[in-house]
Amino acid sequence: MGTFHHDKGELHGITVVVDMKDDRVFVGRCDTILPEGVVLLDGDVHDASEVKYDGTKVTKEAYLANAAKFGVWKKFDRVIVPSDDVASIERLGSM
Repeated sequence: MGTFHHDKGELHGITVVVDMKDDRVFVGRCDTILPEGVVLLDGDVHDASEVKYDGTKVTKEAYLANAAKFGVWKKFDRVIVPSDDVASIERLGSM
């Protein structure tokens, strides 16, 4: 199967995890991977360094396990994640 936008790359339309070099991780539908960054649609960002109201932190791994099982709450319609900050891009659930 797949999409009809062959010029957008193999991850176009796929929900991906963009792991950052810092404590953040983005989850969203991949639109395009450009030299300047990854264009994600309808996604969420999690910062593992943030402390929750109860004093705990949620690791990237725990967040991604939950996202793979239940999905994410959309926090943005469209974002360009800068290429210089990206550590890796993978399909959600393949990590």
